[in-house]
Amino acid sequence: MWNKLARCAPLFLFLVLSGFIFLLRNIGSIENLNLKTVSALNQLQYQISTALQPRSPLLGVRNLSQCIYPSQDQSPDEITEEKLLLGSIAWPDSPQRNPPFQRSSSPFSSSFFILNSRIQFTVGEQLEALVRMHDFQGRPKQHGGDFLLARIHSPELKAGAIGKVVDHQNGFYSVYFVLLWAGVLRVSVTLVHPSEAVQVLKRLREERPDRVYFKSTFRSARSFETTECNLCLPSSHRPLCNFTDPHTGEPWFCYKPRMLSCNTRVDHTKGGYLKHLLTGRERLFFQSNVNIKVPILALGSDEVTVESLDNEAQSKLERRTHHNTVKFSPAGFYYQDAWVSNTGLIQQFNNTSITECLQGKAVHLFGDSTVRQWFEYLTEFLPDLMQINLNSPKNVGPFLAVDSEHNILLKYRCHGPPIRFSKVSTSELRYIANELDDITGGKDVVVAFTIWSHFSTFPVEVYIRRLRHIRQAVLRLRARAPETLVVIRTANAQALDPEYSLYNSDWFSLQLDTVLRHMFRGLDVVLVDAWEMTVAHSLPHALHPPPVIVKNQIDVFLSHVCPVKHK
Repeated sequence: MWNKLARCAPLFLFLVLSGFIFLLRNIGSIENLNLKTVSALNQLQYQISTALQPRSPLLGVRNLSQCIYPSQDQSPDEITEEKLLLGSIAWPDSPQRNPPFQRSSSPFSSSFFILNSRIQFTVGEQLEALVRMHDFQGRPKQHGGDFLLARIHSPELKAGAIGKVVDHQNGFYSVYFVLLWAGVLRVSVTLVHPSEAVQVLKRLREERPDRVYFKSTFRSARSFETTECNLCLPSSHRPLCNFTDPHTGEPWFCYKPRMLSCNTRVDHTKGGYLKHLLTGRERLFFQSNVNIKVPILALGSDEVTVESLDNEAQSKLERRTHHNTVKFSPAGFYYQDAWVSNTGLIQQFNNTSITECLQGKAVHLFGDSTVRQWFEYLTEFLPDLMQINLNSPKNVGPFLAVDSEHNILLKYRCHGPPIRFSKVSTSELRYIANELDDITGGKDVVVAFTIWSHFSTFPVEVYIRRLRHIRQAVLRLRARAPETLVVIRTANAQALDPEYSLYNSDWFSLQLDTVLRHMFRGLDVVLVDAWEMTVAHSLPHALHPPPVIVKNQIDVFLSHVCPVKHK
């Protein structure tokens, strides 16, 4: 009997699998199952189908050339602009392909020294340091491409400013500082990434824009399905749903659900991060405490003493410096933990003066979580600014706060995809350009936005296209309401580890920030320089800067909303 059963086993197994497959393919038409059963089976179906899709770093490479949407027509001026923008962020290539780890740049073997070192300097003069890079075997590097950050600081004065790094592409780097306060100043240089790591980041940006992936839920009655979404999806696997914005032409796609239509999409969410993107050799270029944000030590003293000058001498020095040897001018510096701008007076605001400044004004904040910090700071700091419950998901929005007594309106809304937030309703997915077009504007209207962090995994052309649409909307807003104040919060430095560097490295952020500054240069907009304000400060870098830095950003922002009136 057991032999007969054994011979029938394949038949029984075939019947069971056939029934299970039939059940999954027809689950949408089963009306007598309760909601929990339908949901569970749909989830199982999605998990089975996605589990069978390979996610090896060697498979499924998705670069822009494989996107199915037609590229938007660009004018000759736009084509020229894009070439110039890409040229402005061009980074030196490494002359050696697949270099071994021991030949990569080492912060421990490298050093810097102060070139024009002498006993004493005066405020307003320039300081220059020279960095010499070596590999882990102690040999001098013969090419550039390392990503360095530098600053001067006086811890006892809570003072700090950034320096400008110039790559000579031969293993030497010049660093320029302006001495902006009196006292003992210390020079610090940090290796953020060796040149070998930057080459890996360049490859990932062009070849793996899918290393952060997204999902959307499609729902109809008792059925729902979840599919993968992104700016660029291969169409060979499954049919696509096209969610390209009709006004801006910004592309977005999801794989079409198997049993539901595209118009049943209800939300957008971050799906996750692809793993195993690097080879074993490449992983050695991304090691905490080895070659990610590790300080480079000075050869000799790293300190200089700076004396102040009287007004007449200071004026002569400034004129001489301006006409002769200025190689770098920072946006500002910290002194006693307060940001001092080099272009205008920055006021220190308290809750009373903030309320007076914002009275009668409508403030619109758009962008990622780094500008949402402004909304959170103001609503926490101002007791009369009451947040209205819109039943919005925490940390997602949209958010609204009102001070009815002082007629203050404060709004926050996240930018459109790609956005790596938790679940966002499709009805709340808005593009900044479209939102700007819906604002009437006027002297009592303030618009502030930031957009950078969620674009770090995509080729720069994607970011240029998005900024171009926003810039056009800003120009339209200023044309119909010239008194509208437009403020842009720039990118900022953040904490990095081996994994996070592959998605949100400061190198990606700096590249995008450089593009943004070029694209809005010459326009009547205000930049809040979050990059300098994080790099210059003594506190550790963080995606969401600590309160003292956010307060200084708010002070800069409000100083432009309510500038000091000169008598």
